[in-house]
Amino acid sequence: MLSRDELTGWLRLSTTHGLSRATARRLLTAFGAPERVLGASDNALRALAGADTVQALRGDAARHARQLDATQRWLEGATAGVARDIVVLGDSRYPPLLLHTADPPLLLFTLGRVELLSADSVAIVGSRSATPQGLDNARAFARFLSERQLTIVSGLAMGIDGAAHEGALAGPGSTVAFVGTGLDRVYPARHLSLMKRIAEQGLVASEYPLGAPARPENFPRRNRLIAGISRGTLVVEAALESGSLITARMAAECGREVFAIPGSIHSPQSTGCHRLIQEGAKLVENGDDVLRELRPDDSLRPARLSPPQSSRLADALAEDGGGAETAEETPAMRRPDAALRAALGYDPVSFDVLSARTGLPADQLSAQLLELELAGVVHRLPGGLLQRRGQG
Repeated sequence: MLSRDELTGWLRLSTTHGLSRATARRLLTAFGAPERVLGASDNALRALAGADTVQALRGDAARHARQLDATQRWLEGATAGVARDIVVLGDSRYPPLLLHTADPPLLLFTLGRVELLSADSVAIVGSRSATPQGLDNARAFARFLSERQLTIVSGLAMGIDGAAHEGALAGPGSTVAFVGTGLDRVYPARHLSLMKRIAEQGLVASEYPLGAPARPENFPRRNRLIAGISRGTLVVEAALESGSLITARMAAECGREVFAIPGSIHSPQSTGCHRLIQEGAKLVENGDDVLRELRPDDSLRPARLSPPQSSRLADALAEDGGGAETAEETPAMRRPDAALRAALGYDPVSFDVLSARTGLPADQLSAQLLELELAGVVHRLPGGLLQRRGQG
């Protein structure tokens, strides 16, 4: 546990407006500890970081005092089931892979099993507006890898992130969620229950101080932590203009493996994955494809990944854009058969799977499918499978 003076120094360096992380790290290198930075003379600080930095560090004392008190109360409010902690640069628990990235955070607030910061891990990320098949794939890949002692890292967002966390919690590898707010907030709010489960069984972490709200600029910054702490990043679904592609490129810049699951050429949610594959990401079809790259010496079992099907379409439709990246409702989303179109996705699917995804009675589902067939939106494949045509 940090002393009050140590905590004061770390909070001041990490939350002072106008003090960049790079400058803070330079000061730490020069003085050795944050409390020594704060105790240094103005002349010494000015010589290393300039007059503006000195003014920033010396100002806003009342705000920093409130923040210190709130942080101490939060740390003291830990329960027996969920530990609360702060891991700082130089701490033996600081994740080694993250330490060797271009922009490591000064500190991480944590809820749960802090040892997972140093676990063998792989990131799974993707679209907030995921297809039902994408959600199934995320859960199945995460569970498969977690069962093989890999910790799954993601961002607690709607869609693929949430599904990956759910799948990972089913295995011993568990999961780490990096969030873009303070740990006293939950974003998106509908993931309150999931965040509690992760805190109890895995780890929730943030570099943002308590009280920090969800801002659009927080999430690309958060993504560098997801990419940096993981040995590889798997993109399940992503559009071309997607935060998941930013995460994948950050992973590549860190020298980590990048994986992508291909999809239908007609699905907007597959275009980002296809672009990554064109740029050199490894195409994966099952969990063993990931393991072969991350653990080439393992004795691998034959691939047996068979994604579980979504129980009802309502679950899939709940995985919307979330917050600043939520897409506006389109005319296509207001169609009477929009739910069925969403359940179809763009991959071949059976009648039974559609029935499970939508919860529709068989006669009603058959009638809607017939209308879509006559409209040219759906065609039947050998073996009784159905597939959506193009962008219909």
